[in-house]
Amino acid sequence: MNAEIETRPESFYAGAMGRIPRFMRILAPIFGAGAWLWFGWHIALGFACGCAIAYLNFHWLERVVSALMDRATQSGRPQSSSGIVFRFLLRYLLMALAAYAIFSVSPASLYGLFAGLFLPVGGIACEAVYEVYVALTRGI
Repeated sequence: MNAEIETRPESFYAGAMGRIPRFMRILAPIFGAGAWLWFGWHIALGFACGCAIAYLNFHWLERVVSALMDRATQSGRPQSSSGIVFRFLLRYLLMALAAYAIFSVSPASLYGLFAGLFLPVGGIACEAVYEVYVALTRGI
């Protein structure tokens, strides 16, 4: 019985990596619509691009960390070091190219892009609030 109680919080907190992207997918259209209403379509378009890059970046970062952990522990299938580094650097290249393209079209959209890059922060904040809520109501 004690083992069941101890594994319950572990399984709940292990699910955070699945819930954070879900929160991000919910927050992006809500804040995107708000950006469109308050600031116009240029900034909303930049925000949407920033959200897409941030979501992709979060997913790739999760895969890179997982690959590095597998490589460090030598468990699972081995990952090539050059592939891990390439994916890591590709994330920053993608952000730089998007920023350049958006800045050359509409400098105001760059503000939206930078705001959209903070989407994971919103997802993590939502996860933190959810974890506090669950801890207080269910005693985990």
